[in-house]
Amino acid sequence: MRLIELIPAQVRLLVAGLALVALLGGVGVVVWKVQDWRYGKQLAQQASLQAERLNRLTLAAAARQREEHNKHMALEQQLQASDQTHYRALSDAQRDQGRLRDRLATADLRLSVLLDAADSSSGCAVPATTAAGGVVHGAPRARLDPAHAQRIVGITDDGDQGLIALAACQAHVRTISK
Repeated sequence: MRLIELIPAQVRLLVAGLALVALLGGVGVVVWKVQDWRYGKQLAQQASLQAERLNRLTLAAAARQREEHNKHMALEQQLQASDQTHYRALSDAQRDQGRLRDRLATADLRLSVLLDAADSSSGCAVPATTAAGGVVHGAPRARLDPAHAQRIVGITDDGDQGLIALAACQAHVRTISK
């Protein structure tokens, strides 16, 4: 007799059911492993794509940063050149004013003003003609006191420096606002 015939039908049915469940469970595990493998592969692809995107963004940001840095350096060079130009203009004006003061101080140069010949209330009788050896012809003139001439030159020097500084500021603003 065979051993299977001795086992009751209910037990055989139970064993067959358990074998079927074990077999289906094994297939389920295999299916689950295949799905897990496919999901892992998809995650790896997505991670790779994300890494590529981040790399492109990083390169683009670095390029923009280099571009901005280059613009900044170009602007600094323009401003430095502008500052040198205005410094040179200021030093030239100061040198010219110094020469003018020296010439006034040594009596090499005299400042004079035009007089109104029709104004009789000034009380200043200055001849309308120049003295012999003079080269100025025309309206009467009066020489200024050297101290007053120095003050006038000082005022014009301050004005020149102010105009040069204003021009430097305007150039600076124009350069920055480009």
